[in-house]
Amino acid sequence: MRRTVAWMIAPITAYALAGCAVGPDYVLPDEAMVRSESANGAFVESGHNNLTPRPPPEDWWRLYRDPRLDRLIGQALAANTDLRTAEAILEKSAALLQMAEAARQPSVAVNFDIGYQQLSGEAYLQKQVVPATSLYDSGVSVAYDLDLFGRLRRTIEAVDADDEAIAAARDLVMINVVADTTRAFLDLCDAGAELSVAHENLNVQRASLAITRGLVEAGKGGSLDETRSRGLTAQLESALPTLEARQRNALFRLTTLTGRPPAEFDRSLSNCATPPQILAPLPVGDGAQLLKRRPDVRAAERRLAAATAEIGVATSLLYPSVKLLATLGSTGMTGDFLSAPTNRYGVGPSISWQLNQSVARARIAEASAEAKAALARFDGAVLQALRETESALNVYVHDLKKLQNLRTARLEADRALADTRKLQAFGRIDALAVLDAERTRAAANLAVAAQISQISLDQVGVFLALGGGWRGKGEAAER
Repeated sequence: MRRTVAWMIAPITAYALAGCAVGPDYVLPDEAMVRSESANGAFVESGHNNLTPRPPPEDWWRLYRDPRLDRLIGQALAANTDLRTAEAILEKSAALLQMAEAARQPSVAVNFDIGYQQLSGEAYLQKQVVPATSLYDSGVSVAYDLDLFGRLRRTIEAVDADDEAIAAARDLVMINVVADTTRAFLDLCDAGAELSVAHENLNVQRASLAITRGLVEAGKGGSLDETRSRGLTAQLESALPTLEARQRNALFRLTTLTGRPPAEFDRSLSNCATPPQILAPLPVGDGAQLLKRRPDVRAAERRLAAATAEIGVATSLLYPSVKLLATLGSTGMTGDFLSAPTNRYGVGPSISWQLNQSVARARIAEASAEAKAALARFDGAVLQALRETESALNVYVHDLKKLQNLRTARLEADRALADTRKLQAFGRIDALAVLDAERTRAAANLAVAAQISQISLDQVGVFLALGGGWRGKGEAAER
């Protein structure tokens, strides 16, 4: 008997040790968009003076050199609710991976049952009453799946790839939290700067109104001039509440992003009126660095790997499942506990095979189609990453040009206002021309301040499109 069992187990064990696993081994497809030369080259706008091909730092927000922003980012990374949720999901994924890996370990079950029983005599085809007795049953059962065709190995591959995709998704949440926090802080300070400009314009206009009122009282001007000047003053005053509300809302966003209720906002930040700026050229790297860094690209590549492993899982269903089983136990009356007549044992393989393979082949077809879809989504993630980055760089470069033009326009508005005031002093023009020049100058000041705010947001948009600087353990372009 022992020779028979050994004869059955030996070839199965040898096959298992050979490490066979059905289905395709994952390699990054040659036709994947991430391998194309144009996707890995320099960006279209990378030659601009305000950009440099150096790779962006992982802690890119430190380029602003503002300790207040550094502190806020640290608080957000420690307490942001979205990030805490992502971390919990990643922990859950790690537990699922542990469960999948545990399936390759032998399963061991131990039981011990004891009870006083009155058995049915007729159940054993006896007419007399069976005496009541105390019975027990105990034993140890061991089962080990040989995984001859790699079902468990492919399952672990799929779950491991999904875990890496979830880790990349966590990185994406982290990047967005940092970008949102930076954006809120810049919006707070930009609103303060615009509010300062608005107050400056208003003070100048109030002084102009006082001069106009004095001229009217002295009989050197008409009441219409004073009315128009009062109208411009009211117009400038109307811009203040909007900027004040924007400033307060930015404070509320910052507070909730760092995991606190809005009522706990940091009042020391309310006075920020000088937004930090990155005056040096932005480090942007190139396409190859981008595709290694972007978490959504890494996540899509890992999902492609998982989909490829699922083909192997489905293919394994075409083949038999072989397990090694062993049992050792004792069953009988408690008075004969562990005596020779009560002891039992068993050892041998268990083989199951579904001969009707229509369902298995349908699952293979389904898994293969899903792998094709995963490759398409991976290519789409690569294209989206490139498009978003090129668009962000394009907007940033052209907004810088717009700022230059607005500053030139403000300089001309200053000159025009100075000239009109001189001409008014000599009686060459009326107060209406001066009023128009003042309105133009005020608008130019606000336009420059607003454009500086927009460029701050553009910079955050560039770093967000570049992927924020985090690198995961799986980098698509290196596979």
